[in-house]
Amino acid sequence: MGDQAQSQPPDSTAVPPDSNSTPGTEPPSDLSQNPPNASKIPIRPQKIRKLSSYSSLPKRPPPPTDTDGDDSKAIIASKPTATPTTTTTTITTTTSATKPKRRNSSHPSSDLPKVIKPLSALGEISLALQHLRSSDPLIADLIDAHPPPTFDSHQPPFLALTKSILYQQLANKAGTSVYSRFTALCGGENGVRPETVLALSTHELKQIGVSARKASYLYDLANKYSTGILSDDLVVRMDDKSLFTLLSMVKGIGSWSVHMFMIFSLHRPDVLPVSDLGVRKGVQLLYGLEELPRPSQMDQLCEKWRPYRSVGAWYMWRLVEGKGSQADGAAAALVQPLQQVEQQQQTQQQHQLQMLDNVNGGVGNYG
Repeated sequence: MGDQAQSQPPDSTAVPPDSNSTPGTEPPSDLSQNPPNASKIPIRPQKIRKLSSYSSLPKRPPPPTDTDGDDSKAIIASKPTATPTTTTTTITTTTSATKPKRRNSSHPSSDLPKVIKPLSALGEISLALQHLRSSDPLIADLIDAHPPPTFDSHQPPFLALTKSILYQQLANKAGTSVYSRFTALCGGENGVRPETVLALSTHELKQIGVSARKASYLYDLANKYSTGILSDDLVVRMDDKSLFTLLSMVKGIGSWSVHMFMIFSLHRPDVLPVSDLGVRKGVQLLYGLEELPRPSQMDQLCEKWRPYRSVGAWYMWRLVEGKGSQADGAAAALVQPLQQVEQQQQTQQQHQLQMLDNVNGGVGNYG
């Protein structure tokens, strides 16, 4: 009985905690037995709450700026604060979006200078004369003394090149006669095509006044057209440097023939016939040079005429023509240049004299 009386006080003291405790908690006897752990028990739920709240972050819907890719999403998930990540992603997206726009806008502007307007285009002659007046005051008097040049020949490139070969080393009247018979043999100018020329025999060409050498030139030109090395469309679209290189590969077509073709058939605005004796003589007279300028010096002397050196060359022919009419006629032989084909210097000088009539008649066949 004594032992039972001693055990009752702890029972009576344990009743109040049972009334204040919530259901599901541990009995107070355990708390009294382990007093040091009582301070650690409230901390554990807090840690659990922090982990649970942090782990619930990925379950939230992602911000609208996370649609760029997996890299941006990884950056946001590794950082609790979403504000700096959204700003950085918006900056990268805006810069990446604006860069292609700038590139696309720059392409048309870089392509525009490549478009070359022919001298036959509306207003190009006026722009050329205005440029020459402002860049070279010495040529302004020539512009006032002569009517503006005209470039109204619109023959297909193959026909124009064929005509250039046929007129080589012939006077204007003789060349016109051979050309007329040649076009009649082909069925008219519209029939002058590569396949038509290749179908002609050397005997047929000889009967109309075409030499065997010129016939080989015509065949070589027609062969390059038939094989696709040349075409009318390619010749029109090609730049000056490439065109000069390609046409110079044709037999019988030298630098002078290419320059004349580019000026008077294609109406290219910036062609300087550096080997043209008439243009060289005109530059000598215009600038008062003691000696005739060499072809290697022509580019430097006429640099100020760019990008209308073709028109400047045209006025050099007019200058020499005017000086020749006042002299004994010897200077007039310099109006039209040398044909750049494989021949001796004496033959070239004779050809110059024969081509004089073409220039006096409005640049002859090419104008």
